[in-house]
Amino acid sequence: MSKSKSAAEIIVEGRVQGVGYRNYAQRRGSSLGLAGFVMNLKDGRVRARAEGPRPVIEEFIRELGKGPPLSLVENVKVRWLPPSGRFDEFGIRYAEFES
Repeated sequence: MSKSKSAAEIIVEGRVQGVGYRNYAQRRGSSLGLAGFVMNLKDGRVRARAEGPRPVIEEFIRELGKGPPLSLVENVKVRWLPPSGRFDEFGIRYAEFES
């Protein structure tokens, strides 16, 4: 049963932009073998989508709660979803508003 795929949308609040957070999340997601992406949101939060075994996603969520050294994570919200199967790897999405 643990081999079955899950997916989660994760919203991270706090000081998570301009501190290397997306690179941190991308490295963690890749090293755990997850598929999905991480991106900045206009309001200063970070959004991640992860697909893989649920225990692995739960480990990823714990890592996101820690964040890289310069970040200050205040809140992590998780919404479990059915996996889409659209992602082959874990990447960074760069939104249009990036400077």
